[in-house]
Amino acid sequence: MDEIKLNFITKECLALFKKIKGDATGNWGKMNGQQMVEHVAGFFYVSSGKIKFPLAIPQEHLPKYKEFLLSDKEFRENTKAPLSVIGEEPLPLRFASMDEAINNLNKSIAAFENHFANNKDEKTLHPVFGELNFEEWVLLHYKHVRHHLKQFGMV
Repeated sequence: MDEIKLNFITKECLALFKKIKGDATGNWGKMNGQQMVEHVAGFFYVSSGKIKFPLAIPQEHLPKYKEFLLSDKEFRENTKAPLSVIGEEPLPLRFASMDEAINNLNKSIAAFENHFANNKDEKTLHPVFGELNFEEWVLLHYKHVRHHLKQFGMV
């Protein structure tokens, strides 16, 4: 287990997200700051099984995606998830303020930690990377969180 990455996604990243204004424009992409925070929270809920998507890519592509996941490579700027997962345009805001969105992000991270604390050997489905265990989710969340923090100039 990579404790440094786990600590970053469960503790350190929240302070960085709090520095982003809700209406901030990223260095790439269409999401504003609050849309991005809500998006990141959504994928913590996917990892804990609270939000479910079907697999959105052909099964035969999974080994290539898993190889990327296990590598030190970062997501490229403007990396897009399959449209069947998140669509072409940012989702409408679900929360009235950035503070509420950050609070939800904190809850989603806790849900991820609690889910796997109680279900150590479970795997949950990511729509692009397939069935992931806790360690694989830590790697993916780390890449994903850093990607979006970089998008808004925080790393």
